[in-house]
Amino acid sequence: MSQSQPQPQPQPQSKSKSEQWQCENATAGAAAGFATVAAMHPLDVVRTRFQVNDGRVSTLPSYKNTAHAIFTIARLEGLRGLYAGFTPAVIGSTVSWGLYFFFYDRAKQRHSKNKEGKLSPGLHLASAAEAGALVCLCTNPIWLVKTRLQLQTPLHQTQPYSGLYDALRTIMREEGWSALYRGIIPGLFLQVSHGAIQFTAYEELRKGIIDFKSKDRNKDSESDDKLLNSVDYAVLGASSKIAAVLLTYPFQVVRARLQQRPSSDGIPRYMDSWHVVKETARFEGVRGFYKGITPNLLKNVPAASITFIVYENVLKLLKMARRKD
Repeated sequence: MSQSQPQPQPQPQSKSKSEQWQCENATAGAAAGFATVAAMHPLDVVRTRFQVNDGRVSTLPSYKNTAHAIFTIARLEGLRGLYAGFTPAVIGSTVSWGLYFFFYDRAKQRHSKNKEGKLSPGLHLASAAEAGALVCLCTNPIWLVKTRLQLQTPLHQTQPYSGLYDALRTIMREEGWSALYRGIIPGLFLQVSHGAIQFTAYEELRKGIIDFKSKDRNKDSESDDKLLNSVDYAVLGASSKIAAVLLTYPFQVVRARLQQRPSSDGIPRYMDSWHVVKETARFEGVRGFYKGITPNLLKNVPAASITFIVYENVLKLLKMARRKD
């Protein structure tokens, strides 16, 4: 996703080089996603539990703040509680990041055909939006299972899922395949808008830092990545993530509330996205759409830094290996 990515050239070997580059992006993205989840999952559990707690359901635990939530979960549920839903989270994040960078790079390459120079912010936005939509369609069932596993507590009134496979099998048996796509509408809005904002901000901030650092240096078009280090990637990742989170967080709340497991009588707490919006606005106001924002920022800001540090450095290593070959 760097500005120095090689663009397709009208040469006989351009197609194979393009495909190899796409695989490198997918590999770097997958590695970044795994590192992110492993480091930040307990905060993801806390965020999800805050998001769905509207104060009107006795089967959901109540926490005062992020620190209290982590301490309470650790005391009552142990490490297993803090890492509830870890398997689908790892699979989902690794697959999502891998697919995201893959689709994002393919979209940028397609938009760059017959164009000279760097892509405009509008084309970066379109590429990120396209990648987000495709990833959401591919991974929604995984995120649904992750959310439900994270919400299983000692207060749960239904038979808990024993894991990813049992959850998928039970959902299909009790609710049908369509249940795997509950929350897909806010999920699409979230993925498209969040990714578009984050990656557009990242690209533009990255370009600004490169331009600033290269003022007094002579450099060719393939040396942009040499101007940036891990600190730069951390700052870029964190800054772009903050902007994306603040603007798109309500979609996360709506999706999480839709993806809750139905009660023992099989009736979902919320019927659709509009029902979530109306009920949340009525009983909780604007504040309800930002429940869990603190653990979300604590999780995602450093996570974004980790993601882009890993992604950019893995990509550099893959490029070096490719040049040696």
